[in-house]
Amino acid sequence: MRKFIATLSLMCLTATLMAQDIFGPSNDVKPRHGFIFNGNGNFDIPAADMAKRFGVSYRLGPGVTYKTESNWVFGVKFDFIMGNKIRDDSFMINIRDKYNTSFNGKLVELIDVNGNRSGVPIYERGYETGIQAGKIFSFKKSQPDNGLFVLTTLGFVQHKIDIYNADKSVPGIQGAYLKGYDRLTNGWCIDQYVGYAFFSKNELLNFNLGLDVMVGFTQGRRDYLFDVMRPDTQKRTDILYGIRGGWMIPVFRRKVEEVEFQ
Repeated sequence: MRKFIATLSLMCLTATLMAQDIFGPSNDVKPRHGFIFNGNGNFDIPAADMAKRFGVSYRLGPGVTYKTESNWVFGVKFDFIMGNKIRDDSFMINIRDKYNTSFNGKLVELIDVNGNRSGVPIYERGYETGIQAGKIFSFKKSQPDNGLFVLTTLGFVQHKIDIYNADKSVPGIQGAYLKGYDRLTNGWCIDQYVGYAFFSKNELLNFNLGLDVMVGFTQGRRDYLFDVMRPDTQKRTDILYGIRGGWMIPVFRRKVEEVEFQ
């Protein structure tokens, strides 16, 4: 009986070792690969020429990336730029009510067609779009999809001052006249993100959070500004830096179910 039990134990041990050689250890975790749909948001502080015109702003937008088995990430993104703080004191100075006491970067008081004081809201509006490439550097074999996330975007950025003349009561800022005030600016940009990426095993909790810096090599695109009586075609360096976070929805490719021996 003892010989039978010893022989059976030896056969079970041999079978287990052979299974490990063929299928690999059951706790071996490999990085997943597939498409990732992103919803991202930024809180930005401006610098360089951007800080002369605007205050703090936000970027919100979608993106689509593809993650390889070696944790390289490639994709595209589109961000809307939104803000409500305008720092340009000379903005609309030629048509602004001289008794205006409420100009604070959010509202300009003008005289409408009826001779009444009319408050016109102004906003920062724009967008950034581009192609992306980066990598996730994992430090745990048990979590190969999670780790330091470095992502670079090469693309195009545009921004302007949006003048919200909803009731069309101020003739001086209607139609083509708006182009003489809106400070339309655009050009190429590079965006660098460094943060942390996390993918849960059940793919329900997936996010990234880190620091982001966008540098735009832009130029004014208006031939003439009515309020300062000069062209607006000078080259600029527009910088936004801040905190970026996003929710990720992965669609990872499934492998054939692994065989486990317990």
